[in-house]
Amino acid sequence: MKRCFNFAFAAISLFATLTPTFAKDVKKITFNLVAQTKFVGCLGVQGGKTPTGAVLVKRGPLHDTLTLTLANIRPHLAFDLFTTQNTNLLSNGQTDPNFVNFGLAWYQSDVEADANGEAKVVINTILLDQIFGFDPNASLGATHTFHVGFWFNDPKDAQACGFDITKPTPFNGEQNAGPNAMISVPNAATDLGPLSTEQ
Repeated sequence: MKRCFNFAFAAISLFATLTPTFAKDVKKITFNLVAQTKFVGCLGVQGGKTPTGAVLVKRGPLHDTLTLTLANIRPHLAFDLFTTQNTNLLSNGQTDPNFVNFGLAWYQSDVEADANGEAKVVINTILLDQIFGFDPNASLGATHTFHVGFWFNDPKDAQACGFDITKPTPFNGEQNAGPNAMISVPNAATDLGPLSTEQ
């Protein structure tokens, strides 16, 4: 009897070890955003500390809470925060040579640095594992936006770094924004953005 019990216990322990963590079990994630190399000089203060962007996401019963914190940004710069289908960076932070576009993008919030070059934004919405959009009329099936990034609100703020202000991006409320300033990188194993907790 004791031998059977030990075998059953060992089998259960092995099963528990091999069973993957379900996405819903992940209650909180943190990750950093990576600055676009070409535009980092326009993002921070010349001679100052390197601009940083950190994201904290907490899973909730009805929706999730994302907190974006920026530091060492040029004072009073304005940005627009999006979740996107794609990123233009590889998992190591280098530019993806096969990048085509950011895909489906959701406008989430405005972001503005204060006089000290710091910013903090909190949004509450569906984020972890389930954020998606679709449009049958455009033949767009359910499409996840697992990446987080923000764009220069004013194209002129990135002009000194080589951005062509005659070719603005659509990443603000007026569809007249500058380039991406910072964005997340994919998981090296899954190639998915950090808002997916699947392993």
